[in-house]
Amino acid sequence: MTWLVNDNRSARGAGVRLAELWRQPEILRIPGAHNPLAALLAKRAGFKAVYLSGAALSASLGLADLGLLTLDELSFFTRAICRVVDLPVVVDIDTGLGGVLNVMRTVHELEEAGAAAVQLEDQALPKKCGHLSDKQLVSVEEMAAKVAAAVRARRDLRIIARTDAAASEGLEGAIRRAHAYLAAGADAIFPEALADAESFRRFAAAIPAPLLANMTEFGRTPHFTAQQFAEFGYKMIIWPVSSLRIAARAVEELYNHLAREGSATAMLPRMQTRAELYETIGYFDYEALDSAIARSTLPKTERHG
Repeated sequence: MTWLVNDNRSARGAGVRLAELWRQPEILRIPGAHNPLAALLAKRAGFKAVYLSGAALSASLGLADLGLLTLDELSFFTRAICRVVDLPVVVDIDTGLGGVLNVMRTVHELEEAGAAAVQLEDQALPKKCGHLSDKQLVSVEEMAAKVAAAVRARRDLRIIARTDAAASEGLEGAIRRAHAYLAAGADAIFPEALADAESFRRFAAAIPAPLLANMTEFGRTPHFTAQQFAEFGYKMIIWPVSSLRIAARAVEELYNHLAREGSATAMLPRMQTRAELYETIGYFDYEALDSAIARSTLPKTERHG
């Protein structure tokens, strides 16, 4: 079924469904999906929610992750992903795209686009990737005001407050900030760039709320499994940029091969076939919606695609 037909849309709000998932006994695994096709593939793999990373989306647009995304860009990709997968989508809104009023506008627009939750961080602009050095933070009061504004603007969308304070204020500083953000109305907390298992455990023991762990590659956090994060006390885990990194390396290798060989034939075993792509996007379901379109017959090739 395609998104043009709404028979498969859930009657419950996306935020409600996300909260139900993070209340289940097992940790909620949330892969990054930097575009709608990636989200479709995540759903086919069995994931129950997806994450739209600001870093991955910025990189896909050829931009650095320095808070350069616009609300139009973020809304467009959120809407496009939410149309094709009836899964809760967690959207990274960085610093909220400005001050208190900007946060309210961002929350309103993204909930209209279908987002289940937004992740709001306590960095100052220009923000950085959470695993880089010399991040600058806003005051606790300013971030708490943004969280409260986000809560006031939402209907059932969930607010995940991220703190980057561990690097500059220590773990206790991050814990103090997390308590302030919960008091302002945050539904869940995301401690960024913790560097060892003990820090994750201590943070979880101190914060009485659902916690999100970031398992990004090439950062400050060691490679822990979903089960390990669950044992530390976390209810959600994201792999925010993994899909983009895999896709970018694959495309890079294809282009290098084409430049050398002048043919993509040797790369065929590494490609999704035409038939597999059409199955993923529901190509024939679209054709079936219009009786004027005859069902297409795929070219007969060795790999049917």
